[in-house]
Amino acid sequence: MNHIRLKELRKKRSLKQEEMAKLLEISQSGYSHYEQGNRVPDSFMLKKIADILNTTADYLLGRTN
Repeated sequence: MNHIRLKELRKKRSLKQEEMAKLLEISQSGYSHYEQGNRVPDSFMLKKIADILNTTADYLLGRTN
């Protein structure tokens, strides 16, 4: 997953990491690992992230612009 895009989209939506983690029902540190590129979300979580950020999984994966 393109962690840079993830962080940019979250900030564009004016969400804090804590808020994003709450929406995803995970810990803030767990979400932080996604933004740092240390962990990759599974397909279920990827779809959930894309839905919250109003984008596509392909965009988050760096497959589309």
